[in-house]
Amino acid sequence: MTAGIRWRTLLVLLAVVATVVSGCASLPTSSAPQAIGTVARGPVAEELPEPAPGREPSLLVRDFVKASTDPTDRHAGARQFLTPEAADRWNDGAIAIVVDKIDVLEESRTDDSIEYTIRANRVGQLDTGGQYRAEQGSFETRLTLVLRDGQWRIDELPSGVVMDRTQFLGAYQRRSLYFVDPTGTTLVPDQRWIATSQDRMADTLITLLQAGPRLSLEPAVRNVVNGLTTAQAITKADGRPTGVGVGPGGVRVDLRGASPLDSATRTLLAAQIVWTLARAEVSGPYVLLADGAPLDPEFPDGWTTADLAEFDPSAVAGTDVGLHALRNGSLVRVGANAVTPVPGFFGTVNTMRSIALSTDGTLVAAVSDTGRAAPQPPDALLIGSYGGSAFPVAEGGTITRPTWGPDRDAVWAVIDGSAVRRAVRDPATGQVSLTDVESSEIAELGGQITELRLSRDGVRAALIVDGAVYVAVVVRRADGSYSLREPEAVAAGLASAALSLDWSTGDTVVVARAATDIPIVQVAVDGSRLDGLPSRNLTAPVVSVDATPSTTYVADSRAVFEIDDSDPASDRYWREVPGLTGAKAVPVLPG
Repeated sequence: MTAGIRWRTLLVLLAVVATVVSGCASLPTSSAPQAIGTVARGPVAEELPEPAPGREPSLLVRDFVKASTDPTDRHAGARQFLTPEAADRWNDGAIAIVVDKIDVLEESRTDDSIEYTIRANRVGQLDTGGQYRAEQGSFETRLTLVLRDGQWRIDELPSGVVMDRTQFLGAYQRRSLYFVDPTGTTLVPDQRWIATSQDRMADTLITLLQAGPRLSLEPAVRNVVNGLTTAQAITKADGRPTGVGVGPGGVRVDLRGASPLDSATRTLLAAQIVWTLARAEVSGPYVLLADGAPLDPEFPDGWTTADLAEFDPSAVAGTDVGLHALRNGSLVRVGANAVTPVPGFFGTVNTMRSIALSTDGTLVAAVSDTGRAAPQPPDALLIGSYGGSAFPVAEGGTITRPTWGPDRDAVWAVIDGSAVRRAVRDPATGQVSLTDVESSEIAELGGQITELRLSRDGVRAALIVDGAVYVAVVVRRADGSYSLREPEAVAAGLASAALSLDWSTGDTVVVARAATDIPIVQVAVDGSRLDGLPSRNLTAPVVSVDATPSTTYVADSRAVFEIDDSDPASDRYWREVPGLTGAKAVPVLPG
């Protein structure tokens, strides 16, 4: 519908200060990122154990769990801890569960048998294709050990594998497969956890690309690799079969069935493969063949990431727009030497509660205080041009901070905690239409949505629902409408309520939480990791966060701060953004 709310109904008043409730948790503080929650950062890979002669039975059980993280030859290392009969029976492929805080409790014992109960915190599950799924709950199972030839061995155990989280991170690597967004202009990451040697990494990743994205992501992306097979073994560029992707020599991939593809599709195919391999530290150049002939005659000796720079997953639109801020209800531009109000409506009024810039910086969306007394709606969603005028398109009791999609003409917001709306500006006429986003799966979570942020590729949305962090998939339906599907909780170990969030990269969300010790954390999109950022110089509560792949900006109770992700750990702390101290200010980046 076309919005018909009139701006004359909005009164010019100062926006009220949002209040937040601060929580607490016993988490470590440091100038370097600290791992919190379900899966920690930076594990130290240990040599996996083998059955030691005379090993105490409960320690043998713990050794078995550690050895279970190595999937080589159907967990051959772990099978050494079993009796021959149990080794034959054990179905290691049934399920793979990740746990922490393992307890091994003796239940019963005879001279030649012992029954143990394993109890732990269940933190995740590794599904087919290395897909990690975060979980939260308890885990319990039983094992029976028997005495064979003077040594204890496991004789009865459940199907599947149980992995200690620290050992899991020592054995598996997190890698991203890249698929194509619906517009054919951007690559979308799909994180996987892989246990393979580096010289087998190229083969593993190409096989996973051929299998396609995870089921929840499938309706939102395109897989050009689908239906193609490798005509022969993946080798170095000169045909050598060993050391593929390690050191110089590049990689050669011959794709059967690719010859009918048109030029544009071939470029997308190359982008998927090259960026997937390059981000996994598989060394190029990447010689890609279509049924034995060069995929593109322009690159017979191989592609590099520079040849496909327009698909760089780390690229950020709007870098020339620069940092802005919402200061005392008005939009200001933060320059190197001064903070100045922007021209036009948004730099003149002082009634804005939140604000967002389109990715190219030409449009602005804001939530403004209407100044009306109850029961009239206190919030209005406004859209206008940067440096120009604005008009209202929606009203509500509450409206979340707006978020712009990559198409630059559509902005999303949540009204009254549940109604997800998409306002689209027609670039030809300037008219704005307001449509509903189908979000029944979000409603089933049963809480109020207080934040929604679209990823830069437009394929995912990060949400805060009753203080919990979720990531949903954005699906464009056949009729042109949109839906939010498959919301997954990705911050089970957050411990404190989330207050604000934003996308740092396509696979990482930065979250401000109601905690005094580590108020800012980075959350992996698959829920596998929560990493605490340094808290030095911050004063809780941190009420807003905005991020790019290289820099994170936050607003605490005193000022706006920034941290550079490229700084060394010893010099990584929050630096104050000049010109915004002492004012009610929050950072604003495009998106």
